Amino acid sequence: MSLARRMLVASVVLAVLVAGAFAALIVAVSTLREANEREARSKDVTQATLQLEKLVVDLETGLRGFTLTGNRRFLQPYTAALTALPERQWVFLERASIDSNQLRRATQITRLIGRYLDDYAKPVIDLVPESSDAARSALVTIEGKRQTDAIRGRFGRFLAEENQLARSAAATADRRSDRALAVGAVGLGASTLLIVLFGILLGRAIGRPVRAVASGASRLAGGDLSHRLPTEGPGELGELTRSFNSMAEEVQRGHDELELRNAKLRESERLKTELISIVSHELRTPLASVLGFTSLLLQRDFDPQARRHYLGIVDAQARRLAALLEDFLDVQRIEDGRLELSQVAVDMASLLDEQAQLYRAQSPKHRLLLNLPRDSLPVLGDPNRLAQVVGNLLSNAIKYSPEGGVVELAGESANGAVRVRVRDEGLGIASDQQSRIFTKFFRGEAGASGIGGTGLGLAVSREIVEAHGGRIGFDSEAGAGSTFWLELPAAAAVTAEPQEDRNGSERKETLA
Repeated sequence: MSLARRMLVASVVLAVLVAGAFAALIVAVSTLREANEREARSKDVTQATLQLEKLVVDLETGLRGFTLTGNRRFLQPYTAALTALPERQWVFLERASIDSNQLRRATQITRLIGRYLDDYAKPVIDLVPESSDAARSALVTIEGKRQTDAIRGRFGRFLAEENQLARSAAATADRRSDRALAVGAVGLGASTLLIVLFGILLGRAIGRPVRAVASGASRLAGGDLSHRLPTEGPGELGELTRSFNSMAEEVQRGHDELELRNAKLRESERLKTELISIVSHELRTPLASVLGFTSLLLQRDFDPQARRHYLGIVDAQARRLAALLEDFLDVQRIEDGRLELSQVAVDMASLLDEQAQLYRAQSPKHRLLLNLPRDSLPVLGDPNRLAQVVGNLLSNAIKYSPEGGVVELAGESANGAVRVRVRDEGLGIASDQQSRIFTKFFRGEAGASGIGGTGLGLAVSREIVEAHGGRIGFDSEAGAGSTFWLELPAAAAVTAEPQEDRNGSERKETLA
């Protein structure tokens, strides 16, 4: 028998013994739970019985006080008991229904109570105003005592029977639990013995060969990649040693490759650390503004103008957060090949005009010059994505011109292409950084200069422009500003609503 088969047989036997032992224990626990539930039900039945019996006593007490005095004030216990009687009888019958014999006895008790009320109590109450002496006569008193004694006797027999049922159920549960515990103890003992034998088998048949493999693995982990094991032992263990030797050969062959991969991983880790730093910094500022101004608005009352101003700040910072998240989503879509673009006719002149209007109030230190031709600049593409590209270029031009100055946005058509240009008078880009300017998360010296950003805008913009069949580039010199441009294939003329200031050969405007 192979080692695997021997282990399988031993495991099956052990599983059967353990399962049997636990099944017996489960039966014992279930039996005890049933006994507890039966005891709890018996207590409920007893409680309902005593409560109903008390009402019967209240009926009798009130009736006796009324017949003796003729004063209806003494009839109050009877009246209260009569009001509560239907509900108590229903509860009594419902709880007694767990046993058919007890339900029959409970039904007889309720019938006796009803007969007592209809045949005795009510006629006596009606008789007292007419003849109190007759109501107090020995014949009437004896009849009342006879009926109430009969009811009490029924109650006593009912409770005695209920107690007997509870004791019988408890005794049965004890016997079943004892048997189940005995079976469980035997099963656990046999399981323990089998586990010991199983451990001895494992130690002799598997332990020593496995220790040899472990020793070889330690030497391999210590750098001795030439170590090999002798291919001996039962079938499975021989296969294990052969697999170990094969693994050692693979490790030795892959050592150099892993060194190269480690270098790449270290670079990835550096980029990840830089990304975490960028994201945490970019999220902290707008999030702090949103939380701070929201808390301020909740804690204090402001006039409408101040409230609108603060809400504007909250809105701007929330949009900044949304734009940041959208940049990361765009990168993920691009990497997954899921960047979807619509193909509709777009007038780039109108699009540039709209973007200039959006960014005109971004910074009071900048002047935004818009330079557009008289005619439209038609292309085919996704207007939202193209607006995103132009917005990124305008935002960068303003952001990287911290001292202010002129930002020029221009569009033109030449040689079958639409060309868009954004020029600023800002920091410029050092020559040694220009080759990486469209790389994800690359920001050059922006972080050291205190300029925010994630380094994703230009990378996403390049992907969008190239997905439209265009190209994007820049010209820059450190300290002398930058000019970013993009070219898109021109399309047929775009139908657009005329604008009042689009007359003449060219339009130039300054947006403060």
